[in-house]
Amino acid sequence: MFEVESYKGDRSGNYDLLIKQLKALLEGEKNSIANYSNAAALLNQFLDRINWVGFYLIEEGELVLGPFQGLPACVRIPIGRGVCGSAAEKLETVRVEDVHLFPGHIACDAASQSEIVIPMLDNGRLVGVLDIDSPEKNRFDELDQEKLEEFVFVLMQLYKG
Repeated sequence: MFEVESYKGDRSGNYDLLIKQLKALLEGEKNSIANYSNAAALLNQFLDRINWVGFYLIEEGELVLGPFQGLPACVRIPIGRGVCGSAAEKLETVRVEDVHLFPGHIACDAASQSEIVIPMLDNGRLVGVLDIDSPEKNRFDELDQEKLEEFVFVLMQLYKG
């Protein structure tokens, strides 16, 4: 049974608790949509100073909107376009301090100022990306990147079962 624990420690410890909660929340569930939905909700509850969190999943060679928390978003993003498409093309995390300075940024929510996108890989094959936006410039740092990459890794391991 999933049980919410409060985040009282330092940021790194809180992220560790978040990952523990993810494992408990998804234990035994094989449905990817259910897992991504709960993962997005968990991140939305945990992360402060964000305005959008969700997944874009690969479908027929492009990123297609998946489970998310926030305002309605762009439905399809070509690989290589915008922050999400760039992370998908490079197969590496892209962290942007000011989205307005990112060439080709796709503005789905005018309030977004910074963004982090983590690719989701299954044995080196791109499955999708985790996308998180903030209404604050320079919201995401190295610790966020490290722990969110760990979050995605755990999500992909649980999904594979």
